[in-house]
Amino acid sequence: MVWQKNYGAPGTAPGTLAPPPDAAPHVLVTAVHYTAEDYTETQVTDVEAYLHTAPHDGVFWFNVDGLGDIQVLETLGAHFHLHPLSLEDVLHIPQRAKIEDYEHYQFLVFHMPLLDPAATGETEQVTLFLGRSFVLTFQERPGSDLFESVRLRLRQAHSKLRQSGADYLAYALLDTAIDGFFPLLEELGERLTALEEAVLEHPTRETMEEIYAIRRTLLGLRRVLWPLRQAVQTFGHDSSDLVTASTRLFLRDCYDHVLQVLDVLENYRELVAGLMETYLSSQTHHLNEVMKVLTIILPFAQSISRILNFKLTVKRSLQPQSLQNVLLH
Repeated sequence: MVWQKNYGAPGTAPGTLAPPPDAAPHVLVTAVHYTAEDYTETQVTDVEAYLHTAPHDGVFWFNVDGLGDIQVLETLGAHFHLHPLSLEDVLHIPQRAKIEDYEHYQFLVFHMPLLDPAATGETEQVTLFLGRSFVLTFQERPGSDLFESVRLRLRQAHSKLRQSGADYLAYALLDTAIDGFFPLLEELGERLTALEEAVLEHPTRETMEEIYAIRRTLLGLRRVLWPLRQAVQTFGHDSSDLVTASTRLFLRDCYDHVLQVLDVLENYRELVAGLMETYLSSQTHHLNEVMKVLTIILPFAQSISRILNFKLTVKRSLQPQSLQNVLLH
């Protein structure tokens, strides 16, 4: 997996909004408004009109699937007074996980795995804005996120999410994204177990190709997860008044989950390195066995060749001189 980033053209002014080249023009905007007593979920087609009629109490969560509609980003940015640089970062794919403090909100970038049973390790970037009473999330593509479990919890009237503020919602979304790596690592672990047996019993070229594929997947996961460690730690220990003390306790648990994922990831990388060494050793051993067989066969082949040459020489010596000349020419 090659790391490619969508950069703006050289000389472009900071804060210029340009969608990624492969972004679809259509986006899906979902607006969730909730209080302890009420919950509404709306598929928004006109963001500006919705914001004009939206209630002023409770917590808002706007989730935007897709990055192809700049107008949606500009409308939300103007309404919630978001800095142009953070809006620009929404469209820069991919980025290292990070957290930035602004005057009245926090900006967080992280990645989460796609819902892919093949365990390819592909992830998508999520950008999150946390304000006092709102959360905005932007995803690369629709239909591939893990946030449906958070929506289900919000629909339950007596859930902790409904009783808490926007900071706890931001924690829940981040925690869901991190926990999504555990099933992916479990699937990769099963593939590594099968490869370990294959390497020891009957290694083939396909075995080595599979090992290299998993190695690339692990490198890609490490690239997105390693900086997330620092971002989550900063998020949990930041002095911003947007995050309550009770939510910081949950963020510590979130940080612990990141460490667990990284530990498993490092163990898998060591296992892959061992499998590669074992495969190469087995191939070397197989080559040595072949050379031993050839070493045994070669003297016999040389002896047979000498005998045949001797017989041919004798046969020629017994033939008339004229026939020998014909055979020679």
